[in-house]
Amino acid sequence: MTAPYVKTTTENQIQTIEFFHPAHNSLPSDILAQLAQAITDAGNDDATKVIILKSGGERTFCAGASFKELIAVNDAKTGEIFFSGFANVINAMRKCPKFILGRVQGKTVGGGVGIASATDYCFATKFASIKLSELNIGIGPFVVGPAVERKLGLTGMSQIAINANEFYTPQWAKDNGLFAEVYDSTEEMDAGIKAFAENLCTYNPDAMAEMKKMFWTGCENWDQLLFERAKISGRLVLSEFTKETLKRFR
Repeated sequence: MTAPYVKTTTENQIQTIEFFHPAHNSLPSDILAQLAQAITDAGNDDATKVIILKSGGERTFCAGASFKELIAVNDAKTGEIFFSGFANVINAMRKCPKFILGRVQGKTVGGGVGIASATDYCFATKFASIKLSELNIGIGPFVVGPAVERKLGLTGMSQIAINANEFYTPQWAKDNGLFAEVYDSTEEMDAGIKAFAENLCTYNPDAMAEMKKMFWTGCENWDQLLFERAKISGRLVLSEFTKETLKRFR
């Protein structure tokens, strides 16, 4: 099995950040920390005009939080620190002065939906169904909720958060504002992303940076809000309900 990684490549002013984990691209703390740092570094890189965020493999974009790490949480502070990893990634994406293009090749769950929602323009395939499954294990999409709500609106976010058993189709995600484009194949999606990113590189980077600030206006309190939400998740993951549910994933 391939070891987990976060890697970056740059070509023609386009920096691609790729993360991978053999457990369906789930996100343990170390991968979250590396991802947040890579996004911050790309934002500070004068040679980069556009960022593409993708995951490795051909099937699942992101399975969300690492169940192995969730099962190991035994105190509220550890839980808070773990969920803060998602807060750090989302805030890094929010503050990054470059447009971040998402590449969602397959199903995405929980925290993965949050990361897709924090991209500035998201491409997907017809296999990229989404699900907010947190309620199933006794918690909720507290940390990623603001990012998801920003894209889907409160109605859309609450719909998929409450109906935590169901995958919603890529077309539903497109109709509700999460995905900008949905393609029949990964090859077509990659061609579309490449052309789109190359075109963005012809634009004024200062204008794009100012536009990004405008698009994220009203989210300035997320430095505090997302970490307050991480405390809620950190507390709930210790509940008897959640501990019993997580035993099934051992």
